Amino acid sequence: MYIVIKRLEISASHKLKLNYKSKCENLHGHNWIIHIYLKYDKLDKNSMIYDFTDIKKSIMNKLDHKNLNNVIEQPTAENIAKFICEEIGQQCFKVRVQESEGNIAIYVR
Repeated sequence: MYIVIKRLEISASHKLKLNYKSKCENLHGHNWIIHIYLKYDKLDKNSMIYDFTDIKKSIMNKLDHKNLNNVIEQPTAENIAKFICEEIGQQCFKVRVQESEGNIAIYVR
């Protein structure tokens, strides 16, 4: 089994619709640190699971310097992680999204 991990950092804004009062209901931004984990039992014709550049382009084009509310309905760190996993596809089995120093969400397929 082969495993690769791609680390990205994106800058993006969001606001959350919550059932309680929170400052996160206001539009604000983060420098998100994202780890994307892929695995597969064989390599492609280029001896890769997935090209790192393709991972970067796919996610950066959709999320970097965007208002995440325009991309994901409720852009919590948890939902962002799931969105990224689904965008990458079958080989992606885990995504770790760090919203700030102490706040991390992980989605595992």
